[in-house]
Amino acid sequence: QVQLVESGGGLVQAGGSLKLACSVSGRTFSSYAMGWFRQAPGKGREFVATIHRSNGATYYADFVEGRFAISRDNAKNTLYLQMTHLTLEDTAIYYCAAKIWDGLLTRAQNYDYWGQGTEVTVSS
Repeated sequence: QVQLVESGGGLVQAGGSLKLACSVSGRTFSSYAMGWFRQAPGKGREFVATIHRSNGATYYADFVEGRFAISRDNAKNTLYLQMTHLTLEDTAIYYCAAKIWDGLLTRAQNYDYWGQGTEVTVSS
């Protein structure tokens, strides 16, 4: 059974930064394409970023605009999302997701495993 556990969320002022982490257990982390998604209050889940399981390739949603960076440490079975220049619109629950896949995945329905989410609140 694969388990994903996010951490690092919290309250931050607009313009600030946060680094989220997603710890993965259960199977070989390096087999998984990984992604970050978010869900703001009253909205659907939206794609944020994805990273290839081994070659470092990444892809971001347009709204990221260079502010976020997805990365992974396969030796530590951990996925990261460094977020900078946060705005009020970034307030959401952030989820990590995993699928055994040799590529990048941007659609939530393509992922097989999900974490429980970590809440990010950006204040003015």
